[in-house]
Amino acid sequence: MSINLSVLGQRVQTLVGQLGDRLDGDANRKASSAFVVECVRTLFDLDPDEALEWLVDGGGDAGIDAMDVGEPRDGEFTVTLLQAKYKQRDDGESAFPANSIQRLVGTVGALFDPYKLLEMNDTIAPKIEEIRSLVADGNIPRVHVLLCNNGRRWNDEGDFHITNARFGDQVRWEHINHDRLISLLQRQKPVSDRLSLAGKAIVEDFQFTRVLVGRMSVTEVAALMDRHGDRLLERNIRRYLGLSDSRVNAAIRTTLLDASQNPFFYFFNNGVTMVCSKFAHNALQADNYSVQVEDLQIINGGQTCKTLQQTLRDGLPGMVDFSKAYVLVRLYQLPEDAPNIVQRITYATNSQNPVDLRDLRANDEIQQKLELALKELDYTYKRKRDQHTADTATITSSVAAEAIFAIWRRQPHTAKFYRRTLFNQHYDDIFIDSLNAAQVAVATLLFRVAENERKRPSTTTQDKRYRSYAAHFLAMLMGEELLRRAGLNLDDLKPSRFTQVRKLLEDERADILSAAVRRLDSALAKLALDGPDVSLQRLSAAFRRGDLLAALR
Repeated sequence: MSINLSVLGQRVQTLVGQLGDRLDGDANRKASSAFVVECVRTLFDLDPDEALEWLVDGGGDAGIDAMDVGEPRDGEFTVTLLQAKYKQRDDGESAFPANSIQRLVGTVGALFDPYKLLEMNDTIAPKIEEIRSLVADGNIPRVHVLLCNNGRRWNDEGDFHITNARFGDQVRWEHINHDRLISLLQRQKPVSDRLSLAGKAIVEDFQFTRVLVGRMSVTEVAALMDRHGDRLLERNIRRYLGLSDSRVNAAIRTTLLDASQNPFFYFFNNGVTMVCSKFAHNALQADNYSVQVEDLQIINGGQTCKTLQQTLRDGLPGMVDFSKAYVLVRLYQLPEDAPNIVQRITYATNSQNPVDLRDLRANDEIQQKLELALKELDYTYKRKRDQHTADTATITSSVAAEAIFAIWRRQPHTAKFYRRTLFNQHYDDIFIDSLNAAQVAVATLLFRVAENERKRPSTTTQDKRYRSYAAHFLAMLMGEELLRRAGLNLDDLKPSRFTQVRKLLEDERADILSAAVRRLDSALAKLALDGPDVSLQRLSAAFRRGDLLAALR
C-alpha cells in the first residue's frame, strides 16, 4: 500500500470517529460517506460541517453522492456533482467503474431538463428542483462532475460513455484520487523553483520591495503548474474555482488552440501575479532571464495558470504551435516584516472578481473589534477559515454575515442564494458601525435554530415542503418575534441585554419558531403557493427571488 493510500485511510477513519452518528449505515457505509466528506472538504477548503451539507447519497440519489449549486452570475451558474467509490482494503489499482459513469451520464442528461422525471430522495430533491428552477428562469448550468476513488482513473469504456453523451464543454469530467487529495493537503509546503522569462524584463526596487515585470511562455507556465500544482495557489482565493468551467476559461482555451490567435495571447490576458520571499537573476544579461525564486505563490491568475496547464496537457500534441504564446508575469519580492501587504495585494488584484473575500476582510478593524467584544460574551469569533474547528461557543464570520444580513437587514433571499456577495458588495451593509456583539451573537443563535430545523425538523416543520428553502426566512421572522417578546428594537439589543434575550430564546424557542412558521404559511397562501400541488421549482423560485418579502410586510 502506498503512503498516500495509508494517509487517506487514516483521515477517513478519523472523520468516521469525529462525525459519528451524523453518518448513516454500518461501518463500511460510514467510511464511504466519510470519504465523500474528505473529498469535498479538501477540494473546496471547507470545514467538515460545511462539507456534510453537500451529502445527498442514499436510495434515490440518482447516482450522486454529493452536490453543490452555485450562485447565478451573468446568466450562468455552476453545479458540482461528486460520485465516490471507496474501498477500505485496496492497493490503489482498482479503476473507477465505467458502469457508474454510464449511470451518471443518464443522470446529467435528465437533471438539467425541468420537464424530465427523475427518481430522487428527500435530500437531493430540493437541490435538483432548485437547479431546474434556475434553468427555467433562463440560467445556463456549467456542470463539473468529480469522480473520486482511492484507485486509478476509469478505462476506455468510461471515456466512451462520456464522449458518446455529447455534452460538450458544458459538462466537465475530472478524476480525483488519493494522490491528488494528498497533493492538495501538502500545498502548504514552500515552493522554490526557477522561472524562465522570455525577452526583456523590468526589475526595480520600490517601497522596500523588489518588482519584476516580464513575460513567460505558456509552456513554461504549464510546466511550472505540472511540477507544483495547487501548492502554488495556497494564497489564491480563487484556487478552487479552477475546478469549475467558466466562459473566461473557455475563451482562454479557444485562443490557445487557435494557431492564428495564440501569438496575441499576451495582449488578451490580464496576466499572472506572483509573490515570493526572494528572487535572484543575472543582472548582467540583457534579456531572457532565468530567475531563481523562493517561497513562490500565485495570488492572481490562478485560473489562467490551471487552464493553460489543462489545455496544453489535453490539446492536440504536435498539431498546435504554442511557442509564440506568452503571458504577462508580475513578481513581487515582499519584506518579511510586512505580512499584510500580501493580503492587500491579493485583495486589490482580485476584488474586481465576484469571489468570497472573507479571508481578505479578516483583519479589518470591525472584524477585530467584534472578536474582542464577542469574547466578553464568552464566544470565540473566527475571522479566518484556517483557525480552530468551530464548536457551539464559536461564531464564524461567514455564518455571522449570513445571519445578520438575513435577520437584521431583512435580506434572507440574498443571504441564502448569493453568499459570495456578503463580503464584497454587501459587506458595508452588514458590518455597519453600530453593529455590536450582542446583535451578532443573537443573530447567530437564531440562524442556528432555523438551520437545525432544516436539517432535523421538529413536528412544527416536519411536513412543510418548503423546509429546505426557508431557513433564512424563518430566522428573520424569528428575530422579529424575539425582539417583540423582549420589548426591544434592534438598537436596544446591546451586550447588557444579551443574557436576558438569550434566555428568552432558550425558554420560548418552540413558540417563537411556531409563530414564524404561521407567518410564513400566511405569506405563501397570499401568493397561492401553499397547495399540495405546488412544485418545488416554484417554491424554490419564490424564496430565491424574494417574492415573499412583500407578502410578509
